[in-house]
Amino acid sequence: MATSLLRRAITKPHLTQLSKLQIFRAHATEIESQTREPTARSNPTLKTFQIYRWSPENPSKPQLQDYKIDLSECGPMVLDALIKIKNELDPSLTFRRSCREGICGSCAMNIDGCNGLACLTKISDAKEASMITPLPHMFVIKDLVVDMTNFYNQYKSIEPWLKRKSENKTGKEILQSKKDRAKLDGMYECILCACCSTSCPSYWWNPESYLGPAALLHANRWIMDSRDEYTSERLDAINDEFKLYRCHTILNCARACPKGLNPGKQISNIKKLEAKGA
Repeated sequence: MATSLLRRAITKPHLTQLSKLQIFRAHATEIESQTREPTARSNPTLKTFQIYRWSPENPSKPQLQDYKIDLSECGPMVLDALIKIKNELDPSLTFRRSCREGICGSCAMNIDGCNGLACLTKISDAKEASMITPLPHMFVIKDLVVDMTNFYNQYKSIEPWLKRKSENKTGKEILQSKKDRAKLDGMYECILCACCSTSCPSYWWNPESYLGPAALLHANRWIMDSRDEYTSERLDAINDEFKLYRCHTILNCARACPKGLNPGKQISNIKKLEAKGA
C-alpha cells in the first residue's frame, strides 16, 4: 500500500506540495517540541492510586495509602504508575517486577478487584481512584509482595519435567508429531504468575491441600506429552479428593489468566482421564 501511495505522489503533480508538507511535519524541530511541552503540563491529568501498604518493620494494621500522579507524564500501564510513585513520591513502596512484557509474571497483583499483571494492565480512564492490593489470600511479605513458597511447592510436587522409563540409546532428541505437539497448546504458555490460583475460591479455602489451577494445568501438560512415559503414575499421584477434586469449575481462573489460558478446561481433562482409568 505504501508503494502505491508513493507511486501516486510521483505521477500526480498536484500532490507534490502535500507530500512535502507531510515530510516537514514528521520532523518537528527541537524548538517546536519545547514550546509544546509547557502546554501539556499546564493541563495535568491527575489520577489517584490507593495502594495497600504493610511492612513487618512496623507491624500495625494494613492501610491503603493514596498517591496522586500526572498521567501525562507517565506511561500507560499500571506498572508505569507504580514505578513513577516509587521513583518520585515514595521509595519505600515495595513490589515485584522484571520483564515489563508479560513474560516473567513477577508483577502479579490485584488491580481494581481483578488479578492481573501490572505491566499488561492499562491505567483506568475512570475518574475514581484505582485500588492496588496484593494477590488475595496470600501471606504478605511487604506491601504488594506476597509469599509464593506454597505455590511453588505445589508446582514442584507434580514433577514438571520429562520422565522416561526406557533409555534413549540413540543419543538424539525424542521427537513427536505435530498433532501430539499441538496437544500442549494452551498449557505450556503458563508463566506461573499465580493470578489463576489466587482467584480460585477452592484455593482460598484449601491452600495447603488443593493443588490449584496453575499446578494442575502443568500436571496435565506432562500427562498429555507424548514423550513422557509416566502418565499413569502422574494420574495416580493427583487422584485425590483434595489435590484434584476441590475444583468446582467456577472458572475464575480462566477469567484471571493474563495469557488467556483456561486451567479449568485442563483440570476437566484430567478428571475425564481419571474416570477412564487411563
